[in-house]
Amino acid sequence: MAENSPQQALAQQRLLLQMEYNAEKEAFRKQTETMGLARKVKRGDAWFPLKIGKSYYNSLNQLSLEVTRAADQDIEHNFEFGRPVVFFKVSRNGELRYFRLTGTVNYVDGDRMVVVLPDNGSLVDIQSCEDSVGLQLFFDETSYKTMFDALDRVMQAKDNRLAYLRDLFYSKTRQAGQLNFEPMRFPWLNPTQEKAVNEVLRTKDVMVVHGPPGTGKTTTLVEAVNEVLMRESQVLVCAQSNMAVDWISEKLVDRGIHVLRIGNPTRVNDKMLSFTYERRFESHPDYPQLWAIRKAIRELRGRRKGRSEAFHQKLDRLKSRATEIEIRINSELFSEARVVASTLVGSANRLLEGQKFGTLFIDEAAQALEAACWIPVRRASRVILAGDHCQLPPTVKSIAALRGGLGKTLMERIVENKPEVVTLLRVQYRMNEQIMHFSSNWFYDGKVESAPQIKYRGILDYDIPIEWRQATNDAPAGDPPASGQRWGEEFVGDSFGRINRQEAQLTLSALQEYFAKIGKQRILDERIDVGVISPYRAQVQYLRHLLKQREFFKPFRKLISVNTVDGFQGQERDIILISLVRSNAEGEIGFLRDLRRMNVAMTRARMKLIILGDAKTLTKHPFYKKLYTHILSLHEES
Repeated sequence: MAENSPQQALAQQRLLLQMEYNAEKEAFRKQTETMGLARKVKRGDAWFPLKIGKSYYNSLNQLSLEVTRAADQDIEHNFEFGRPVVFFKVSRNGELRYFRLTGTVNYVDGDRMVVVLPDNGSLVDIQSCEDSVGLQLFFDETSYKTMFDALDRVMQAKDNRLAYLRDLFYSKTRQAGQLNFEPMRFPWLNPTQEKAVNEVLRTKDVMVVHGPPGTGKTTTLVEAVNEVLMRESQVLVCAQSNMAVDWISEKLVDRGIHVLRIGNPTRVNDKMLSFTYERRFESHPDYPQLWAIRKAIRELRGRRKGRSEAFHQKLDRLKSRATEIEIRINSELFSEARVVASTLVGSANRLLEGQKFGTLFIDEAAQALEAACWIPVRRASRVILAGDHCQLPPTVKSIAALRGGLGKTLMERIVENKPEVVTLLRVQYRMNEQIMHFSSNWFYDGKVESAPQIKYRGILDYDIPIEWRQATNDAPAGDPPASGQRWGEEFVGDSFGRINRQEAQLTLSALQEYFAKIGKQRILDERIDVGVISPYRAQVQYLRHLLKQREFFKPFRKLISVNTVDGFQGQERDIILISLVRSNAEGEIGFLRDLRRMNVAMTRARMKLIILGDAKTLTKHPFYKKLYTHILSLHEES
């Protein structure tokens, strides 16, 4: 085998994924055994106490249980479709006893959740101790198993399309195939978007749409999907997260394209639910007949007596009739659909068994582990990846696996090995020129420019769109810290990271001062919205707490959101404030060194960006030094 063949590189990746699996499983075990219940609830990983609602069989014949969280309803939680969960009972002495069954989240709507359970009688145990029952996220074994299977399949592939794509993606010399035709015109797109759609249509093998912040990547992708559907009967569209799948599915539906969404959306509204597989399945004219047969099967199974030969024959007849109807409904649903949409892991769903697609689109490809991307690739003959490897990377918990290269995505690999298949979207429609300028120069070789209509967008006249507020760790003279407070950063445990109370106060004061300049009525009339971002979860929670306490912000509650960088991915706001937290004599900045996160944070702002940070600590790093001097120069010019 040649030095560093694709198979060897993939085998190395499998090892790294195994390390990540072990690290995450161990972290989960520790969390389950040692972390207090209150802490789990506060982190959004558990609901307690629970109100147990009705149980029923859903349209896919799965036993489902409705639950509602009865407390801490303002805490943002981490439950979403497809995530495994486990129920627990709290005894009188406060000990947790876990039920021996794993459920799966079917959907969450605010404080109400529907969980799918194995049909084995354990539901009665949960219902019998309603007062003291809770629910927490469980270790996601299935996703890992699916990724391991995908890697094994790719490594073993021989003389087929999957083997061809694997060798192509890993080779620097082999050329990706292209068709030759005159470019098509799309006057409603800008020239770089138009070029990207044409490149998608020309490619035989692989193509990357590189979309920096605000450049209309989704618009371009929807156009490309629409054009491909003029030539193919059906395409597969995948993304790493449910939220990203929802986003592109919604845009495709708005375009009048028939989408079949495998899995449930994160936002449960009628528009989103209407194109899910589950809702379409139960709306099918043959469904009532199927439901009646399934009910008869359950009633027969419930009979303990009289299980004769005739009983078994009747059961078999009903089962095969049910299967026949199910197959018929499925084939109709899939033959109607022009786009099948799912998460990367969701593309392994048994519903897609044996399905093949001419084209696979992977959105947000720069946020997905390579192993996850290979799951749907086996179903397609060509692959279009879209995303931005200068924004958020995939989440990797194991430091050793990260150092070994698990964080390197398939998109990055292709960008590196095949620069000729990458097309960059260059015109952004979100930010004032001065906010975008630094990001464009540092991350995109100065190639991203602003659309003329938003170049000078702003809220106030003579305002400078980007400023740095100094949050120092030197206590002001004669101003001792409030009781129980220190100036500067504090460490508050591994999973929450760091907090800087003084900087949090300064952040809200800066926003209050800016709001006062704009005026209350204008903020409410124009619905000027604000994002307050901090890379540290502890700071986010503290900022939320302070925001609730400040009377001044009461009228504007609905316009202000506070979250981590990851929580703002893909979003934008008129005003963004970033609290960087780090403040120490050593110039230690921890994971603020991951500059891609900072790129995401800064580029959420349309008209005003305020950065709060201790310049003395942060400017020891070249990126923050350059950013700080860039902002100072803007203020000197004005």
